[in-house]
Parts: sequence; C-alpha cells; structure tokens
Amino acid sequence: MNAMPEPIPFTSEGPQPLLREIPPGEAYPVHALGPLQAAVEGVQDISQAPVGIAAQSALSVASLAVQGFADVETLGGDAPLSLFCLTIAESGERKSTCDRLLMRGIRVHERDLAAGYRDAFAEHEVARKIWAGKRKRMLAEAAGGDKTKAVGAQADLRALGPEPLPPLFPNVTAQEPTFEGLLKLYQIGRPALGLFSDEAGGFIGGHAMNSDNRLKTIAGLSQLWNGDTVNRIRSGDGATDYPGRRLAMHLMAQPVAARPLMADPQASGQGFLARFLITEPPSLIGTRLRRGHGAASEAAVSAFTARLAEILATPMPTGDNPQELAPLRLPLSLGAKELLWRFYEAVEQAQAAGGPMEHVRAYASKAAEQAVRIAGVLTLWGSLDAPEVVPQAMGWGITMAQFYLVEARRLAEAGLVSEETAKAERLRQWLVGSWGHDDVTPREIVQSGPNALRDGKALHAPLSMLVKAGHLVPLEPGTVIRGGARREAYRIVRPINAV
Repeated sequence: MNAMPEPIPFTSEGPQPLLREIPPGEAYPVHALGPLQAAVEGVQDISQAPVGIAAQSALSVASLAVQGFADVETLGGDAPLSLFCLTIAESGERKSTCDRLLMRGIRVHERDLAAGYRDAFAEHEVARKIWAGKRKRMLAEAAGGDKTKAVGAQADLRALGPEPLPPLFPNVTAQEPTFEGLLKLYQIGRPALGLFSDEAGGFIGGHAMNSDNRLKTIAGLSQLWNGDTVNRIRSGDGATDYPGRRLAMHLMAQPVAARPLMADPQASGQGFLARFLITEPPSLIGTRLRRGHGAASEAAVSAFTARLAEILATPMPTGDNPQELAPLRLPLSLGAKELLWRFYEAVEQAQAAGGPMEHVRAYASKAAEQAVRIAGVLTLWGSLDAPEVVPQAMGWGITMAQFYLVEARRLAEAGLVSEETAKAERLRQWLVGSWGHDDVTPREIVQSGPNALRDGKALHAPLSMLVKAGHLVPLEPGTVIRGGARREAYRIVRPINAV
C-alpha cells in the first residue's frame, strides 16, 4: 500500500478548488442564425435545453445538407461549406433530444434510401453477373486460336464498357467510425457525409482516437475540413484517392470526455481543434419547470424538417463519377467582402503580443474563414440558387464567428487541466455528490467510485491532490470505520453548500 499523503495545515478558508472556475459565457447569438433561428427557438422551447445545444445541432445539420452544392469564396481562395461543431454539456442537458428533433429529416431520408437500396442492389448484382459472364466469354474468345473470333471478341470487349456501378450506400451519417471506416463509406456511398454523435465520448475515447490512430485520424479529418483530396496508400490495397468529398461533423460530449481532447497536444498542435466551433452552454438543469410548449414551435421544427428533405432530395453537382463532387462557386458580394475584410483585420490585430486573442491564435487565424463558411451555409439553406453571399448573411456569419472565438478563449484554460487533476476533480465530485459517508477508504473508492479510479495504483495521485487542497484529511492508521480498523482512510471535508 502506498504511504499516505502528508496533509497540509487546514485553514479557516476551507478546501481550495482544484480547477479554476470557468467564467460564464456570453449569451448565444440566436438572432444571427438567420433562416435557422425559428427552428432553434422551437427546439429550445420543446426541449428546454440550452439554446446553444439546439443551435449547434441546427448549424451542423444545415452544413451536412448544403456542403455538397458549393464552395464559398474566402479572402484566400474557396473553402467548403463543411462545419465541425463540438458541444460540451453534462449528461441530462437533453443533447439527444435536440439532435433527434433536428436530425429527423436525415433519419427519414436514410430510411427511405435504405428501402430502395435493397432492390437496386439486387438488380445490380444481376447486371454485374451478366457483365462478368460476357467479359469472361469474350476474353476466352480473344485468347483462342480462331483469329476471326479473336478480332471480334476484342472489339466486343472494348464496347462492353466498365463494370456496372452499384447503387450508393444509403447512409448519410456515421457515429463512431475509424478513419479507414469513413473512407470505406466514401468508397460505396454518397460523397457528402456527416460524422454525428450525441455521445461522442465513444469516438473521442475509441479506436479512432487511441494513441496509435489519433494522429492519422486528426490529419485525415483536417484534410476533409480543408476540402483536400485524401490519399491512402496501403501495401495490400494499393493507392486510392478520394477527391470531391465533404464532411460535416457534430460531436456532443460530456466535459469529462471533452477535456482530454481539449488538452491533447496533438489535437491542438495540428490545428484540429481550431477547426471546430466549440461551445459549452450554461446548464439549465433544475430550472426546466415549464409544462408543454407552443404549437408555433412544432411548426418551426416541421418547417426545418421539410426544408432539409427538400435539399436532400436535390441532386448534388458531380462529374462523371457520382461519388466525386464538382461543387459550384458561391461568391461574396462586394459589401459582404468588405465586412469580412474588416472582421479579418480586427481579429488579426487581436492576435498580436498582449492582445486578447494572443493565446488562441489557432482559433483566431481561422475565424474569418469560419465566418464565411457559416454565412455560406445560411445562404444556401435559404436558397440553393442564391447567386452570392450578401452583407446580411455575412453579418450573421461574423457575429457567430465572434461568439465562437470568445468561447474558444473562455474554454482554452479548461483544456489545460492535467489528466491527474481531472481525475482528482472527478473523485472530489463523487465523494461530495454520491458517497453517503463522511469518511472513505481507498478500497471503497476502488469498489464503488468512478470507473477511471477503480484501480488502486491510479488512486495515489488524486488522493494526494485532494489532501493538499484540503478536501480530504488523512485519519490515523487503525481508525475504526464501518466495523473495521483501517490502515488508510480519509475524512471528507465537504463544502458548506454541499447537498
């Protein structure tokens, strides 16, 4: 057993916080959602979830719907309309409810496609076998001794054409794929996909983001956000290119799952996190006491679903290959470009040494592009035939980008928490909120505590931190607790306002 940590003198000030309190964020600028505002307010009214959660769902779904149709003009070339969103909220904040209401049109579309896919794939199999049989016969004749038949077979082979293409796989979204799995979906499915998860801890802590795969996944997803052609070279499969693909993403995660990602030097150092629109809305748990909701809210959500269905039913621009997009160009009007330049200049100056955005330069350097991407998404959601981004839409995009940039700065310090500090805070919360005694032993923590701490070796550092911060006081060896003398035990120092 590890030696007990030495306590520090207990002061009248009480236990010291392990984590610096994150200041409250600004109110979500729902008015800047333009054509999405009514649906977001409707979902918030129905679910009573924080409006930021509903807004993230709406923005990401809209991006998924329109990203295949156009690339938008920026100050440094054209960019996809793909948005990556990360929503941080505790369990019980009704993340799934918001996502379900706004993803309803996606799920109906996938279900309808799946019904037709089975029949279309069966027909394809018949056509493929007929094609393969003809080709086999022609190859045999071409290699035979009859020169007349050989010449005719060679001409027939050239006229036969390529193998019939199978119907596109019906999935529009994936929840927890590896990057290789995502590429396989691009091989057989539509060229514009979404990675959506309302419990993204499984993705963040899963195979795709483990130590062996994290860098590969981060690099690949970043390429898709950029709109680059993804290349894969494998000894068994050879070289494969994936041009003309688009990916929208929305990860909803609890703070305990999101904090390690925010603190990951690879995720931040590669600029991966800076590609996300991140928010952690203030909790509404304990205040959701209203009964029912208005009919106008149901109507607004239904209108959103109808518009989503309309866009999903519209063929995306492709070339000869239906799996490679050929997006149109969505230019900026002169007024919109002037607004974007002013925003860019203000953010650039704020990144200077001593400036308010000095410590979040990765996010700030992409703020102007995020603004124009959001403006483009809102523009095409209003009309796929829109000829350009107008100043009103650019104003919406800038307001939204400003909000997310301030959120990034607010949440940046939370991402700097070490893994051991995060474990100690998790243990403190469990002791105060879930453990029913005023004292505790390491054995009891291993048996009943948080899953991440059900290992005696993992307990020493968190216990030491809690002792040093005054949340635990070591008891004398041999103290009798729950009928037994304990070699190691601690008295819990509860805050005055603890329930």
